[in-house]
Amino acid sequence: MHQRKLFQPLAPAAAAVFLLAGCTVGPNYVRATAPTTAKWDVSEPWRQSDPKDAVPKGEWWGVYHDDELNGLEKDSLAANQTLQAAIGNYNQARAAAAIQVATLFPTFGTSPSAYRQRISGDRPPSGAIPPLKPVTQNSFTLPFTVGYEVDLFGQRRRTIESAEASYQASAANLGNVRLVITAELAGDYFSLRQLDSELGILNRTVDALRRGLELVDSRHKGGVASGLDVAQEETFLQTTRTQATLLLQQRKQFEDAIAVLVGKPAPDFHIPVRELNAEPPPIDLGLPSDLLERRPDIAQAERQMAAANAQIGVAKAAYYPSLNLFGNGGWQAADVAKLANVSSVFWALGANVAESIFTGGARRAQVEFAKSGYEVTIANYRQSVLIAFQEVQDDVTGLTVLEQARDTQQLAVDAARRTLDISEDRYKGGLVSYLDVVTAQQNLLNNEQEAAVIQGQRLVTSVLLVKAIGGGWDASSLAAVQVKPKLKDVVAP
Repeated sequence: MHQRKLFQPLAPAAAAVFLLAGCTVGPNYVRATAPTTAKWDVSEPWRQSDPKDAVPKGEWWGVYHDDELNGLEKDSLAANQTLQAAIGNYNQARAAAAIQVATLFPTFGTSPSAYRQRISGDRPPSGAIPPLKPVTQNSFTLPFTVGYEVDLFGQRRRTIESAEASYQASAANLGNVRLVITAELAGDYFSLRQLDSELGILNRTVDALRRGLELVDSRHKGGVASGLDVAQEETFLQTTRTQATLLLQQRKQFEDAIAVLVGKPAPDFHIPVRELNAEPPPIDLGLPSDLLERRPDIAQAERQMAAANAQIGVAKAAYYPSLNLFGNGGWQAADVAKLANVSSVFWALGANVAESIFTGGARRAQVEFAKSGYEVTIANYRQSVLIAFQEVQDDVTGLTVLEQARDTQQLAVDAARRTLDISEDRYKGGLVSYLDVVTAQQNLLNNEQEAAVIQGQRLVTSVLLVKAIGGGWDASSLAAVQVKPKLKDVVAP
């Protein structure tokens, strides 16, 4: 009965602790709105999307059906150092979240000790029992301590919420780094193949000019053609050779850039020459609102927003008191043989409440700091959405324009080829000077090169469009990015 009366005054306090333990201060997270549009501004040759036009998840570059590109992309995923750094940051974010989750559990420790000491006989008396004598004694202690901070106002829960959101933001950043690297690699690869096509055109033109020079030279020796005709053809031949030589430097620069992306030393890395022979794949754009879930950079900005929102709760929790529960116990004896005796047991239980009364405005400033940080993340999120819309629309427009330019440029190439054929026939018939032939040759070369450039730009722009719509990435994958402690993790040292 006496014990019941002893604990009765503690009942209201205990009830208050349990009620307050469910309280979490600070705003609950709600995703901020962002400006969106109902549809893309598209025209021909865009058409109604087909299910097979969807960019595959993961290895999006497979839509180009280029085995060499597939191999390079796999090498980049395995050896690119920027990607490896992003993986390290991701693992750090996971560990940081695990550190915060660990605060949900009590701490338990021990610090055994054993020592022998001599106490001076001339020590000040602590009682009325003189005279004092020197004392030599042993002390063996096997203590245990346990501590736990009750999360009264959700400070730790908000901290964990922020850490989990940061972990997910790191996962989205990893997806974005992977997308950027693979898209840059594909863009450099198609640019290199475009140069291969231009080199092929220049080399074929050099062969044709060499044969033309032989023809003009023989006609000159026969007195039919002038020395001016020979000089004009030779000038164009050497100029074309110079262009081919200069393009080799540009090609090497793209080759070296690809070497870095796949994690290989540039001097040892080479890609065989092969002219561009590919078409941009059909791409399903989806709805503009889909970008909010398909772009990893937008998902990263959104998760950073959630993390910053939770920090407001962490800052507000500093206004409220903290409650720490603690206990210690163990065995202590002067004789190690008596350490296990019941009389050697000691223990203590307790709790303390701490509350800052005056902080000079630091808590208020910290809340304002957290709120301002949250406003920054909202602006960054909305800016990411606007940039995403811009990139997709630019690439859609670019592909539309380049598609039309490809068709008209092919007509120009055909017309330039007919012009050259007519000029050669008229020259052989003595109706025009050789300058007309050289002009027609230059015109054909320029138009063929322009056609090759347009084809390369179409493929690079299609890569940029795939990147702009997220490369098959999906924000739903972040749902699995959580720290769920298992028993082996909780009891691990």
